[in-house]
Amino acid sequence: MAYRVELTARAARDLTRLFKTINAEYSKQAANWFNGMESLVLSLEAHPSRGSAVQEDRSMRQVFYGKPPHIYRIIYAIDEPAQAVRVIHIRHGARRKSVTSAQ
Repeated sequence: MAYRVELTARAARDLTRLFKTINAEYSKQAANWFNGMESLVLSLEAHPSRGSAVQEDRSMRQVFYGKPPHIYRIIYAIDEPAQAVRVIHIRHGARRKSVTSAQ
């Protein structure tokens, strides 16, 4: 059964900021990279459990996208009763670890 993928307001802001930062609107290469990240996020609908547990909060999971030094960490939670995946935060992998479920 497919899960519904939802973005928190924070995750949506993260994606918008990233799109602008890499100039995806004006660069085909950047747009392709960004589209790959979006595809990874949307693929959680079919395989939500594939990510590893987040060390800071074991109730959340994470997947990574990109190659060094441009690796991004996608943090999400699975809501089994609602059959939903809630993407909480998308951040550069080099940022200091800190996870909150706040939107």
